[in-house]
Amino acid sequence: MAKVKPFKGVRPPKSMVEEVVSRPYDVLNSEEARAEAEGNPKSLYHIIKPEIDFEPGFDEHDPKVYEKAVENFHMFQDKGWLVQDDKEKYYIYAQTMDGRTQYGFVVAAWVDDYMEGRIKKHELTRRDKEEDRMKHVRVNNANVEPVFFAFPDNSGLQEIIDRVTAGEPEYDFVAPDGFGHTFWVIDDEETIKRVTEEFAAIPNLYIADGHHRSAAAALVGAEKAKNNPNHRGDEEYNYFLAVAFPASHLKIIDYNRVVRDLNGLTPAQFLDKLAQNFDVEKKGAETYHPAGLHNFSLYLEGEWYSLTAKQGTYNDQDPIGVLDVTVSSDLILRDILGITDLRSDKRIDFVGGIRGLEELKRRVDSGEMKMALALYPVTMDQLINIADTGNIMPPKTTWFEPKLRSGLVIHKLED
Repeated sequence: MAKVKPFKGVRPPKSMVEEVVSRPYDVLNSEEARAEAEGNPKSLYHIIKPEIDFEPGFDEHDPKVYEKAVENFHMFQDKGWLVQDDKEKYYIYAQTMDGRTQYGFVVAAWVDDYMEGRIKKHELTRRDKEEDRMKHVRVNNANVEPVFFAFPDNSGLQEIIDRVTAGEPEYDFVAPDGFGHTFWVIDDEETIKRVTEEFAAIPNLYIADGHHRSAAAALVGAEKAKNNPNHRGDEEYNYFLAVAFPASHLKIIDYNRVVRDLNGLTPAQFLDKLAQNFDVEKKGAETYHPAGLHNFSLYLEGEWYSLTAKQGTYNDQDPIGVLDVTVSSDLILRDILGITDLRSDKRIDFVGGIRGLEELKRRVDSGEMKMALALYPVTMDQLINIADTGNIMPPKTTWFEPKLRSGLVIHKLED
């Protein structure tokens, strides 16, 4: 059962929210964060990417950078740019993109649910990335950024969403990228109690985005429990910050591939090899989008092609074998192009679908890349099935958009 609780959120006053909030730490580099925060001392980047307060090129993993994060976090609170709520509350956070809105509950999720597998994952994590975020959680004694969860649709929670969001929001703004962000505070005891009870009836939560943040938050909580001789189990560090959305609200977008060379093949030889496992159809110069599962778009030498995997080349009974990322990784990237390690091979790069297929065309036309491959997106049902069967998705399979805005609310690990 999913155990969540309300918490005393630390958040910006209404008048400052747009100055404080930022994109997540991992979707931009230090230089981009420095540019976005320029002239704005209230930007959360001073806490989540504090290397921007040092000379360009300063090592973002230097101990001084983590110390600066803490100093800035305290300063934001001293100046009233971040203020802690006086009692434990839940919050609802809505994001709007392309006319579609998804509504999530902002909760404190239970560390033990993660450690014992009731919060399910579908990706492997890298220890170095976990350790970086663990340091950030430890030094600030807070989850400054939330993780992104999904849960199976629940009529009781949907009713609460409908009722609460009919009221006046606390925050309501459109970010520079054009996505809308709206935020409501749930502070009446009866609704708070119902949210807790409804989540308790849900067997599992699923990490949609933020596997490293989830691991780091849970591991720090477990570490604090182990190091506290008077540990009781109800301390705030037993919980971490998450936004949990009904699965039907979420839409995964495509995550595409660009490759630098054809592994010594001519374009004609490459197409001949593709024809062994795919029905190859030339589409011409006009952008071609994958039409469905097991159909791919190839861009090569200024032309688009439709590739449809032939029967028998995939396994619809296997949660991993059915994925187009598996089909393309095995039959194209590995067998024809000799790319076996998607995480480390420098011949391949990945492009989030938010950038559109024009970005694939641009990178090939520029000469930087030789070919591009667009995939049909994974569904939420597939993601949940993979997590439920204990499987791990191949690297670079899912892309969620919009990303959660950071700084709307922060969770401290001590009252």
